[in-house]
Amino acid sequence: MLCMILLSSCRHRKEPVLIKIGGETQGTYYAITYYHDDSTNLQPSVDSLLRRFDSTASTYKPNSIISRMNNNDPTVKADEMFSVIFQKAMEVSEKTAGAFDITVGPLVSAWGFGLVNRVKMNQHIVDSLMPLVGYHKVMLDNGKLIKTDPRIRIDYNAIAQGYAVDVVAGFLDSKGIQSYLIDIGGEVLARRTKPGGEKWSVAIEMPTKTADDPRKIQAVVMLQDMAISTSGSYRKFYEENGVRYSHTIDPSKGYPVKHTTLSVSVLAKDCITADAYATAFMVMGVDKGKEYLKKHPKLDVYFIYTAPDGSMNTYYTKGFRKHLRNDK
Repeated sequence: MLCMILLSSCRHRKEPVLIKIGGETQGTYYAITYYHDDSTNLQPSVDSLLRRFDSTASTYKPNSIISRMNNNDPTVKADEMFSVIFQKAMEVSEKTAGAFDITVGPLVSAWGFGLVNRVKMNQHIVDSLMPLVGYHKVMLDNGKLIKTDPRIRIDYNAIAQGYAVDVVAGFLDSKGIQSYLIDIGGEVLARRTKPGGEKWSVAIEMPTKTADDPRKIQAVVMLQDMAISTSGSYRKFYEENGVRYSHTIDPSKGYPVKHTTLSVSVLAKDCITADAYATAFMVMGVDKGKEYLKKHPKLDVYFIYTAPDGSMNTYYTKGFRKHLRNDK
């Protein structure tokens, strides 16, 4: 009798349903794949959650919390999402000696990668903006953003998408969904495996010579309970008088980075950490990045860079190698 009950139970066990949803957020796309017994469409809830996230962290929303703080609104206070991003930003800034810095926003805009049109940059303009840059010049006190200079503006663009992934992951967890892949503008987090035990596969894009070149795969990473973030210099840039200017600004110099690093991918347990470190390593470049990794061996990183002979080369940590699919 017991055997018959067990067989009957197995026979009627509901197979998880594959569900895919997607849309637009933060000026980019989002795509979520998940398996669940309940086929209810969660897209309206995810869209609502991402809109609420933008109302906190988007500098493109004039009434967002970050925009109001940048405009020195005395009535605005940080919510939980704003505070989590701020604290992680300060943590990574401290650990990377300022290679990651959320106060670099005025320079990003001046160089033509922000909300306003770029100006004709010169050393005088850079020098005038540098006093407004420095993560140690801002702090969060009882929900209030304290600045050493009211002209300082913070920018979450190099970390917000990563945390948006984590926020959506928390929502899916709350719904009892245990197997999923979240991708927001290339910031990715994978939870557990697919129902058959297969890990989630995520591609690292091969850097291109121009922003319009067709996309090709450089490597494939197999993920389980892991996030990956990639930062690159080959999509967001412009050329002027034969010089290429990348959107990655070195906070210590005030200029776009000029080293040979084309792309950096970072693995971490959460996407906010991966996102912040990917930007930091793009600022450092492969040579300084290698030196940093000697002192921080727990970080797993994949660099793509231009070799002295002009060819494209890669460097990755032993920990990262374990996640690479063998045929790539």
